[in-house]
Amino acid sequence: MEDNYGIPILDIKVHKVISPLGRGAKGVVFLLHTKTESPKEQFLALKVVSKSSIEEDNASRRRYNKEYKTIHLEKEILSSLHHPLLPKLQGLVETERIIGYAIDYCPGGNLHSLRKKQTEKMFSDNIIRFYAAELVLALEYLHGLGFVYRDLKPENIMIQENGHLMLIDFDLSTKLPVKPPQSIRHTTKQSAPETNKKKKQLFRFQKYRNSGISPEDDSTTTITVPELASIPTKSNSFVGTEEYIAPEIIQGNGHDFAVDWWCLGIVLYEMLYGITPFKGTNRKDTFNRILHKSPCLVGETTFLRDLIEKLLEKDPMKRLGIEEIKRHDFFKGVDWELIGKISRPPYLPIEEEEMKENGEIDVERFVQRVFEEEEMKEKERTVIDHKKNVQELNQLYEPNPFLVF
Repeated sequence: MEDNYGIPILDIKVHKVISPLGRGAKGVVFLLHTKTESPKEQFLALKVVSKSSIEEDNASRRRYNKEYKTIHLEKEILSSLHHPLLPKLQGLVETERIIGYAIDYCPGGNLHSLRKKQTEKMFSDNIIRFYAAELVLALEYLHGLGFVYRDLKPENIMIQENGHLMLIDFDLSTKLPVKPPQSIRHTTKQSAPETNKKKKQLFRFQKYRNSGISPEDDSTTTITVPELASIPTKSNSFVGTEEYIAPEIIQGNGHDFAVDWWCLGIVLYEMLYGITPFKGTNRKDTFNRILHKSPCLVGETTFLRDLIEKLLEKDPMKRLGIEEIKRHDFFKGVDWELIGKISRPPYLPIEEEEMKENGEIDVERFVQRVFEEEEMKEKERTVIDHKKNVQELNQLYEPNPFLVF
């Protein structure tokens, strides 16, 4: 069974939900085992949102509709993606109580957990170059479709079975409307004959194990990145993850695709140093650092540190764009067309003989319980914040006994 766009409708009572994988601000992710005729087992990541949580969390119908628009925009984005570094929408789930969708499962976890496994909790420049190049390609493709991602962080960067990255979670993404340009300039690059093209491995890593991608495999699909042939207008939404938010979002002057390149700079800094560059003691302090402080790039001057500094430019008009990034010296020698053919990425997930199962899971009840617990915690936080505000007001307006006379 399929929906109007040809996307399979999944019955969670037929397919087996093995275990919960994690949760975000708006959904719970489960590991789903789909039953197919293929001898190879297929596992998907199923993200589920409680309909009641959307309704209860919104005081007005306007906000309610906004949440549903977000869900459907994410569905639109996923259904339009055809890129090896981005997920494919594998199926939809909807009942009276939940709504969700299934995408490819990445057994390698996310980049945050992978960094934590490193001896010094940091990556080498060579490994950073590989992951950075793949992130650049993924963002370039999204921007070509008119989507600005707005939530690039290691927790949203997954490791596929073949060791390549996959960018997930489009909760905060948006599509920027465009205005026709006054003039469009097209450039055509003539490629060399295939017989004369020397295929080379872009990065040298230790011999871990074969990922299943052969450098000589000519069947690899060529990805065509759509050009932004129009001028994008800006978004005024205040969205993002605190430590990764670009200055222009905090300032509220409107933002465009440049916010993703700022986030890339934060991610590269975190991979290099193990921390984010602007984390403060609280939200206000963090935002103040983002707006006014320069990143502390400790160590010798390198191409990587230079790239990070130029990506973390406060003024989005002066920040590096896609072409400048790809031409930067840090990526010197990188053949952007062959990155997807690298057969030995720096890390490959270890095959597990058997997936861990937690018994039969009632997805609807599980999701409802999670959001009920979160709602209770939110109410407790609200009460605590209210009491704190009252105490501060009482201290501020405490009468001076000397003023009685």
